[in-house]
Amino acid sequence: MTPVRCAWAGDDAAMQRYHDEEWGVALHDDRRWFEMLVLETFQAGLSWRTILHKREAFRAAFAGFDPQRVAAFEAADEARILADPGVVRNGAKVRAAIANATAFLRVQQEFGSFDAYIWRSVEGAPFRRRPATPADVPATTPEAAALARDLKALGFRFVGPTVVYAFMQATGLVDDHTVDCFRCVPAAGGGEP
Repeated sequence: MTPVRCAWAGDDAAMQRYHDEEWGVALHDDRRWFEMLVLETFQAGLSWRTILHKREAFRAAFAGFDPQRVAAFEAADEARILADPGVVRNGAKVRAAIANATAFLRVQQEFGSFDAYIWRSVEGAPFRRRPATPADVPATTPEAAALARDLKALGFRFVGPTVVYAFMQATGLVDDHTVDCFRCVPAAGGGEP
């Protein structure tokens, strides 16, 4: 029997696998944090399915999502990425990813890790919202707006409240699995934003 999933997973096998294994799972690895930051930045204005199906090409283009290496990218690297048909070729987003690598390294230096910094935004525990339907899932929240402001103040780009909320959902800072989804868990262990 096929499990009931959040409606957005659809019938695409890659989307279903991502939903089942990654979306809403709490991250604690800085390289994965940077990967999701890059991917969510590129998702702005596009579908997650598009980005997910280009993930391996993004991984190759952005040095395995190593923020140290990406921060050192130069004009030739930007040109290489913009010529790569496997990724979304958007100059502003490419430049944002490179700038975000530098900001990411600064956060690591200041807070010890990006993980230590980012979990402060939810007081160390994921928000578990338990929406009844997809329509009950907001595009953003006051918490996402506050985190977006903080990220911008730290030098991050392309991190508006909607992008940040999608980032929070993807990385487990927020658990928005609908109540009919097999991945939905009780609200214990976190507040509701």
